Amino acid sequence: MYDNNKFDSYMTQRPEALASTVSNAMKRVYLKMTLALVVTAFTALWASTSYGYISFLINHTWMMWVLIAAELGLVFAISGAINKLSSLTASLLFYLFAVVNGLMLCTVFLAYSPAAITKTFFITAGTFGAMSVYGYFTSNDLSKIGSYLFMALIGLIIASVVNLFLHSSTLDWIVSIAGVLIFIGLTAWDTQQIKTMAMNTPGEAIGKLATLGALSLYLDFINLFLYLLRIFGNRD
Repeated sequence: MYDNNKFDSYMTQRPEALASTVSNAMKRVYLKMTLALVVTAFTALWASTSYGYISFLINHTWMMWVLIAAELGLVFAISGAINKLSSLTASLLFYLFAVVNGLMLCTVFLAYSPAAITKTFFITAGTFGAMSVYGYFTSNDLSKIGSYLFMALIGLIIASVVNLFLHSSTLDWIVSIAGVLIFIGLTAWDTQQIKTMAMNTPGEAIGKLATLGALSLYLDFINLFLYLLRIFGNRD
């Protein structure tokens, strides 16, 4: 994805030109992420109002595992094979991932009231926006907290799996709060990482970077939304 000679030439740009390049790259990241969120929202809304689809999910519980496997496969395909994919192919796979995620998240519209979903969305958008702005503009190096956040994320996943068997409301509350804090931190960290990568990426590779960055921030937003919904949402 990167060529050292092109990289050296790229880094000789004037600071103003480099800042403009980074700004344009970040705009593409946020645009792709926003479009993916819109695709997911409309897909989830359609699926939740489709009697045939909901009936199929209820009668074929294995379908959720298929969707989970598809999501993981798409994430690994985009992240792991980005150098072999064209920018267009990577983008299409990303939006396909957004569709699959929408098919999974349709249950949110069935479990929570529209008012709770709307309220939580705006809380998520505000929190995400604030932390992403912080990650972009802060002069503090957030790379040190990255490893701690990923270790905490692994612990969060383990605790969530354990609680599938325990059904503890206390543990569920702790997991929800921990999830919010972890993804708040990851939002700032991912934003700074994407900005740093944009500074070191040749122009012809910006499209692929935008897809990878959008995928990272999309996952941060979705997970932050889901954990906040477990705290603020009122189940139907």
